[in-house]
Amino acid sequence: MAEEAKSLASSAANLTVSETVNTIFIDEDIGIDAPETPGTEEQPFSTLIGAMTHTYKSQPDAKFRIRKKPTGPEDKTPHAYAPVAKAALKKATNLHLANLKKEAKKAEMSAKELEAKAAKDAHLEQAKKVIIVEDASKPKAVSIKLRDTVKHRKARVVVRGWVHRLRVQKNLVFITLRDGTGYLQCLLSGDLTKTYDALTLTVETTIAIYGVISPVPEENHAPDGHELHADYFTVIGKAPGGDDTISNIVAPNADPQTKYDNRHLVIRGDVASSVLKVRASVLRSLRKSYEDLGLLEVTPPCMVQTQVEGGSTLFEFNYYGEKAYLTQSSQLYLETCLPSLGDVFCVQESFRAEHSLTRRHLSEYTHIEAELAFITFDNLLSHLEELICRTIDYTLADPLIKGRIAELNPKFKAPARPFMRMTYADAINWLVEHNIPNEEGEPHKFGDDIAEAAERKMTDIIDKPIFLTKFPVEIKAFYMKKDPADPRVTESVDCLMPGVGEIVGGSMRMENLEELMGAYAREGISPGPYYWFTDQRKYGTSPHGGYGIGLERFLAWMCNRYTVKECSLYPRWTGRCTP
Repeated sequence: MAEEAKSLASSAANLTVSETVNTIFIDEDIGIDAPETPGTEEQPFSTLIGAMTHTYKSQPDAKFRIRKKPTGPEDKTPHAYAPVAKAALKKATNLHLANLKKEAKKAEMSAKELEAKAAKDAHLEQAKKVIIVEDASKPKAVSIKLRDTVKHRKARVVVRGWVHRLRVQKNLVFITLRDGTGYLQCLLSGDLTKTYDALTLTVETTIAIYGVISPVPEENHAPDGHELHADYFTVIGKAPGGDDTISNIVAPNADPQTKYDNRHLVIRGDVASSVLKVRASVLRSLRKSYEDLGLLEVTPPCMVQTQVEGGSTLFEFNYYGEKAYLTQSSQLYLETCLPSLGDVFCVQESFRAEHSLTRRHLSEYTHIEAELAFITFDNLLSHLEELICRTIDYTLADPLIKGRIAELNPKFKAPARPFMRMTYADAINWLVEHNIPNEEGEPHKFGDDIAEAAERKMTDIIDKPIFLTKFPVEIKAFYMKKDPADPRVTESVDCLMPGVGEIVGGSMRMENLEELMGAYAREGISPGPYYWFTDQRKYGTSPHGGYGIGLERFLAWMCNRYTVKECSLYPRWTGRCTP
């Protein structure tokens, strides 16, 4: 095909205007540039270059006549066929030659591609004949997880996992294998690289590799400083290549919605999997901290018939003909445990039907909640500070997790104690002094519900953990205890962290029966469905308090994630309930 195109280009180079009877007609008004156009007066071409393109083979000696578009009133503008001007013919001829050269180049490249494909196909066909078998004379391979590779150096092992990275060199194939517990560099060489499976290996293919793990030279880089020299491998499940390669579907610059649609693939990546592993470590550390502090874990229900944080954010559903909701908080149930189980905590999902699209809101989130009996407000703040710091210390004590946090958030360090204490009233004054307005663009005043943006800006400027305390009664939940020294405010606290804002909300709870009944009335809540909660004030009341920690916000702070969505396995928010 390439030779034919060169011949055509050569013929076109000798193209001239002939005075033979072979005439091709061009009409800029009614003509059509198409292979089947005959080029007669009745069925002319539309352009000179079009006429050349479709007739240079069949009528190489043709001459061209053209009828131009009218440029004035029809009765005053001549509209007849005339010979093509020499300048126009030269211009069109040069363009035609350029097009022929492009076609020749295209044909040449196409021929090379076909040749290369044929050679590759032949190579692959030949590779199918290369059969490898496990050497029975070698020691039996020990099956291990990648987390255990260091203690199995020099032994013959078999590891199974997914091809995380792939690099092919002449007679060598470097594989970074991933199994969820770690990474291992594996090296295929010799006949292993000549098999069909090796030549068609793709990222995310599952594979079993047999061989011996050996340290690599210090100047080389490999996970844990060693690599597996393979003597045998088998493919378990092949992943697609080409357009369906995972890196094409969830590329780093892919649209965020595409990434969330394919969250099941995103979590295979280094960043997402690191965040989820830090999440698991934080949960372990939280439970260990609670055990140290003497709290017992309980598992409250998620299907409820009462509200905790206001009716506007309830997810309602039909429960066997009765109205029920997904829980907003497990707090009320935790309070009922205090007389029998002592101080308690839970790790439970909470649900908020907020039509909010901010970067720190989810419709479903992991809620760590606790209730403690016979404490004061100061006790509550001290407990929270101890829990947060102890949990971070435990998390950072794991060198692998500490390394992941350092990669995700190089600037992170455990917060210094004591945390800064700031009352709501002081925060209002601070916002006014720093010219940070409220949502209406006015200076903040006592009674305002400090908006997320203003709160976060204040926290980022101060740049340290803050216990923001004693919020007005009107902007807090009905069950929060009033401050005996100032009945306008509650004994409440939000813990604010730089970069994310509020991660903890808590308070002392009303222990007085009459005060609680008054709160029901003030909020327009029927006390009937809350009889079991009210009874805690009837059958031996006690001073008590508690709090809730949003795990995803806690992680966003530790891992420096822009949004809490990155800190959930499969995040749910307004309009998103898949996959």
